[in-house]
Amino acid sequence: MNAFAIGMDALFADDNIATDAIYTAEGGNPVLVRVVVRRADNITGFGEAKLWSETQRFDLRVSEVATPRPGDRLEIGGEAFLIQGEPVRDAERLIWTIDVHPA
Repeated sequence: MNAFAIGMDALFADDNIATDAIYTAEGGNPVLVRVVVRRADNITGFGEAKLWSETQRFDLRVSEVATPRPGDRLEIGGEAFLIQGEPVRDAERLIWTIDVHPA
């Protein structure tokens, strides 16, 4: 295991950064995973206008969820979300960033 992977595992183990979640692939069994929650505002340019929107993104470890897909479900603290769009992996291929909407 490389130093970056060890660092990511430490971040995901930290309760101040990550939290437990239940991941359910479409047609699959629920799996307990750790996620980093990122609910930042997003500003998108459209011509000369700037559009503000709330985003809900989560980071998952590839070691826990090998192939997340649109329509898969994630539950965190009683809230349920569905993945929308294609998940994106980081440069090291260790972390998925998924965009979600409420289920």
